[in-house]
Parts: sequence; C-alpha cells; structure tokens
Amino acid sequence: MKKRILVANRGEIAIRLIRAIQEMGFEAIAVYETPDEMSRHIRIADEAVLLGDGPRSDYLNIEKVIRAAKRSEACAIHPGYGFLAENPFFAKACEKTDIIFIGPTSEIIADLGNKVVARKIMAEAGIPMVPGTSTLRQGKEGVAEALEFAARYGYPIMLKATSGGGGRGIRRIESDAEMKEQIPIARAEALASFNDDSVYLEKVILNPKHVEVQILADSHGNTVHLGTRDCSIQRRNQKLIEIAPSMIKNKKLIDEICETAVRAARAANYLNAGTVEFLIDRDMNHYFMEVNTRVQVEHTVTEMITGIDIVRNQIDIAFGKPLSFTQEDVKTRGHAIEVRINAEDPKNDFMPEGGKKVSVYRSTGGFGVRLDGFVYQGYIIPEVYDSLLVKLTVHGFTWDETVGRLKRCLQNFAIRGPKTTIPFYLNIADEKDFLSGNFDTSYIETHPHIFHYDEDSSEVGKLSRFIAELQYRRENPFAK
Repeated sequence: MKKRILVANRGEIAIRLIRAIQEMGFEAIAVYETPDEMSRHIRIADEAVLLGDGPRSDYLNIEKVIRAAKRSEACAIHPGYGFLAENPFFAKACEKTDIIFIGPTSEIIADLGNKVVARKIMAEAGIPMVPGTSTLRQGKEGVAEALEFAARYGYPIMLKATSGGGGRGIRRIESDAEMKEQIPIARAEALASFNDDSVYLEKVILNPKHVEVQILADSHGNTVHLGTRDCSIQRRNQKLIEIAPSMIKNKKLIDEICETAVRAARAANYLNAGTVEFLIDRDMNHYFMEVNTRVQVEHTVTEMITGIDIVRNQIDIAFGKPLSFTQEDVKTRGHAIEVRINAEDPKNDFMPEGGKKVSVYRSTGGFGVRLDGFVYQGYIIPEVYDSLLVKLTVHGFTWDETVGRLKRCLQNFAIRGPKTTIPFYLNIADEKDFLSGNFDTSYIETHPHIFHYDEDSSEVGKLSRFIAELQYRRENPFAK
C-alpha cells in the first residue's frame, strides 16, 4: 500500500501540494469544509475527507484534522501556509500521534512564531536587528513602556502582535495619543486572530525594501539558501507582487544577507523550509524582521530561477532524507515575477469580491509561464475564505524579457464575473519605476496613478475575443 499524506489546506496551495505528493509516488488526502465542496483540490486528490460545515473553523480544528489523518491512514500531514501551518500546538499534536509534520518542530515554530523570542534568539547570534521592545506589560505599565520607547527612538513606531503574521496585528503609530488609543485595540485584534493579546514595538524603517531569503535545512546538519526575493510591493502589509532575485545590484550586500539568513536559521536550530525576512533601509543596511516557518505563497519565483522543487524537498526532509544538493550546487538564472490574481477591487481599497460567479475563465500560458490556481469557469467564489484565485508566475532571462512576458500574460488572461487585480497589475507593468526596478514598501501609496485604469474596456476586449474563439470552435470543431 502506498504511503498517504494528508493536505491540511485548501485552494491553490492544496493543489500545489497534492501534485508534488502524487509525483513522489504517495497518495494525497484532501480535507474540506462544506463551502469548499465544489473546490478543485478535492477532485484531484486520491481521497477527500469532509471536516464539517466551517467556515474556517474546521480547517483550524486540530482534533478534526488529526482524526481525518488517522481515519484515512495518512502517515504525514502537510499544512501548506495559513490556517494551522504555523501553529505549534498542531505540530505538537502530530508529534504526539506519530504523524509526520511536514515542517519545523513544534518547538521551533513556537520560538520563531513569538516575535519577541525570535528577536532574542537573533540578537544573541549577532544578527542585525531593528530597535524594538520585549512584550509590553499589561495595562498602564505597558502603555508607559511604549511611551518611553517612543521618546527614545521617535515616531513613527510599529505596534505589532507578538504572535502576528500575514500582515495582521500590525499598526503604524505616529503620536503619543495614537499609542494610547491603539494599544488596547491592537491587543483585542491580536487576541481574536492569534488567541494571544501580547504586543511589542519596533522602530519604523522608513520606506524600506522588503527582501527575504528562502532556506532549506535538513536533520543531517545541512542548511542552504536559495537566494533572495523582493516582496516590497504590498498593500496593508500583505504582499501583492514577488520578484526573484532581489533587484538590489550590490552583490556584496546580497551575499551578506543570504549568509545572515543561514546564520539565523542555524541559530534557531531550524529544520525544513523557511523564509528569513529582512528590511533594507536607504543606506543599504539590512535588519532581521522575522522567520516564516512554512512554505511561502511566493515560493514559485524561487523555484523558477533555481529549478529546485521546494515542496518536494520539504517532504524529503520531513521523512529524514538529507538534501540532495549543496550550496555550491544552487545556481540562479534570470528573473521571475509572481502576481497574486485576487478577486478584489483595487479601486475600492482592494475590497474582496466573494460570492460572485466566474462566468468566463480563460487562462494564459506559453514559454516561461506557470499558473498555480484552483478557479474555473462557473466557480462561485466563497465569501468566507481568502480572495486569491490564481498565482501567475513568469520567468525570463533578463528583467525586460520577464516584464514583457508578464504584460503579455496579463493581457491574455480573461476572468469575468468578479473584479480582479489583473488591470491593476497591467498598470504596474507599464510604470517607469517598476520597469527600472525602483520600488520599496511605499510603492502603492506613492504611485496613485496605477489605480487609474478603465477596467470595462480591458475586460470587454478580452471577453469579445473569448466569445469569438468559442464561435469559431463551434463552426470548425476539428480545427487545430
């Protein structure tokens, strides 16, 4: 009987994991909630287990997921990203029931998931840090600590949830009055999101570049990096466009950042795939930000420039195998760009378009193009989950070639029904600072003209071509 691996996730990442699992000769077990009963991921898996009506609550229910794994005789669980992926209690539950957790150990997740503990580990290892506090005390004492830190370092200051992630639980504070007002609000949000109301502060690095390093570490003492990614183009601290490698031309700095990432991973006794994230200031100083203890949404760009299957390596590492390559074997070639095509209205503060039916779906393709998605024509987008429909990743030998490929793919993509981020990305692909690689985390705010587009004319043009193609196929059924 084949070994079976349960995928504790949904959407495009579930499909990505299922494909890798099946390619490696294992059987893939999907789980789902009732709102996902029409999702593609449960149709391509070898077996699907209904967790409950949800929404979201059953994907987050450790006991139900473990029970589904036991019932389906899975020997391992891959959590993907989001949901339970960075929950140390879930990893611990797997360890207690002799189910292989495809990721770091529960201790590593707990240490690095707590941003204050992570900062302490990195500081002791000599990793450059943004000035920050430990966890603020409760009540008036914590507010006093915060005001003292602000007096020392000056505003703006970032108020962060200690257990935060994914852009949640983060607030930029500009004054003492705002600090006093926002701390209790941030605590309430952190408690609701992470079941932990602790918060801490970091000095804001003004308009930094957000650069991250993909690392892989096995249980045989091998730790390697797979180069950098630039994730500076964000909205509300959540990434929209990811690029590999970083556009920073200073090779010495990039080498130093990559070496720092490996040192950081070793300091934390890291195991499996992870991402060490940094902020780069205007003077090209780099500062440790956090470690994401899971596969990243944007892992595709790294795979495109290295040819290394990160998910496959995650599974091999979890089953005790050593990495099959060394640092010297890792070579990067060209550039890759990933855009997250979301069912959102960028002109309306990226408001999600859940509940709408995808009446037309025609994807793109061609040389150097990768699609990771789960949407299809006729699919009704659930209102209760993330708005991501499909990730478009393009690869080219030069930056100009890669951007040109991105533009062509976006122009040939047709999604009708919900508003999407496609026309927004088309504007970015024509914008001069993006074309020159000149962008930082303030890009969206400092380039308001990228929101000026005529969505209707673009979509009507795509739709008319799609209808014409359908008509031609009906009239010429045997045409190639």
